Amino acid sequence: MPNCLPHHSLENGHGTSNRSYLVAATLITLIGLLLHPAVASAGKPNVLFIAIDDQNDWIGVLGGRPLAKTPNIDRLAERGTTFLNAHCQAPLCNPSRASLLTGLRPTTTGIYGLVPSFRAVDAWKDRVTLPQHFRQNGYRTLTTGKIFHGDIRPVEGRQPEFETIGPGSSIGPLPPRKLIGPTPMGDHPLMDWGVFPHRDEDKGDYQITSWTVEQIRSTPKDQPFFLATGFFLPHVPCYVTQKWFDLFPDDDQILPLIKPDDRTDTPRFSWYLHWKLPEPRWRWVDENHQGRNLVRSYLACTSFVDSQIGRLIDAIDEAGLRDNTVIVLWSDHGWHLGEKGITGKNSLWERSTRVPLIFAGPGVRPASRCHQPAELLDMYPTLIELCGLPPRHDLEGISLVSQLKDPETKRERPAITSHNQGNHAVRSERWRYIRYADGSEELYDTKHDPGEWHNLALQPEVAQTITDHRKWLPQKDVAPAPGSAHRILTYDRAADEATWEGTPIQRSSLIPE
Repeated sequence: MPNCLPHHSLENGHGTSNRSYLVAATLITLIGLLLHPAVASAGKPNVLFIAIDDQNDWIGVLGGRPLAKTPNIDRLAERGTTFLNAHCQAPLCNPSRASLLTGLRPTTTGIYGLVPSFRAVDAWKDRVTLPQHFRQNGYRTLTTGKIFHGDIRPVEGRQPEFETIGPGSSIGPLPPRKLIGPTPMGDHPLMDWGVFPHRDEDKGDYQITSWTVEQIRSTPKDQPFFLATGFFLPHVPCYVTQKWFDLFPDDDQILPLIKPDDRTDTPRFSWYLHWKLPEPRWRWVDENHQGRNLVRSYLACTSFVDSQIGRLIDAIDEAGLRDNTVIVLWSDHGWHLGEKGITGKNSLWERSTRVPLIFAGPGVRPASRCHQPAELLDMYPTLIELCGLPPRHDLEGISLVSQLKDPETKRERPAITSHNQGNHAVRSERWRYIRYADGSEELYDTKHDPGEWHNLALQPEVAQTITDHRKWLPQKDVAPAPGSAHRILTYDRAADEATWEGTPIQRSSLIPE
């Protein structure tokens, strides 16, 4: 394009006007550059977004299991703020991840099962997700492993979820056959755990870590990044190499405290939320002498993932990015290992809903512990505020920046977890209140009963506490989205009949073992 500025000297009779023209043109150019997303985002912090699949609160800093060994997560906590009372919005991968990435509750989207993807639902097919919002505001977005649930390859006509997609989530090496033998309720191939000879370097989680480290080392200096890494473990199958397994004792001290008759004071409807699943009941685990093996394998997988998180933290430090990178660590939901007589998730109790949530980096108070309830849903508005991006007014979470500056700052509402329409847990600072679709209830004083062994819901002295928590039940509680399947529970109040994955459940039906 030819130069539009006059060629004659500024010293002629038009000098003043030419100078004005030059200044104006320069200002227009500068404004144009500043409005360009990549330039407008210059100076903003990077984001390293770390997810762990099925990771409960068996983390050193969370104290969920004293035997847990997570030195790298613990040192990240020392650099930032740990939410000791953080909870997922759904105790299942797809709805939990859809919620935190869209900024909407499952009870708003109708995403309750393992399918469909929220993108397959007309109302949400164009929803701007967390990474998309960052990309729209000048960030380079990259991902590897499992962040969304399911396929995230670009679709024609739609903004991709991430600009750059690295290796996907994978288990890694597999033994020639299942280590623990056939399991009940379908003998699902993922229901396995234990030790067999293989190399850590060949595991999927090691490889996605290596890819992430390389992105950190080679990142352009003139554009901030939003880099998401999603670990597979300790999701089943929990396969580990011997050195991680040997970190934990082979005796009964490894087992969590389990109350044998813990379900006698819980409503029958509580069983409907996990009516028939691939995950075996604890009774089968115990009778087949798999308790120690399962718990050791889970803890060992957690320690292995912790070592990979250490590699990521080191890469940020070695690249000189520590002071300009927000690191957020989270898990999509917890996991039972015998508590309430089950393994797996799909419950509204503490072991299934409580998750790690740690922020570190610029704008975050170091070595802080926050006891206020927090939700994974809050990550979207929190990261927007921490990174100085334009706010969104269609998010259902609340920014946690006030707690990141002062962990004693009170939060205006409790954390809410839902598992299918009509089933909700409300977790305040002290209490867990659960209401099921048939109206049955539970209430636990987590201060005096951290194991949630004593359901107080029928005791008259807690009536006001229940009333106070009921008001937080979701006002919007939609039916499952079209195409919903896998872990879907519905309830017909008029007929008093529940349906689990298409099969009716009667009040007289035997609970599957």
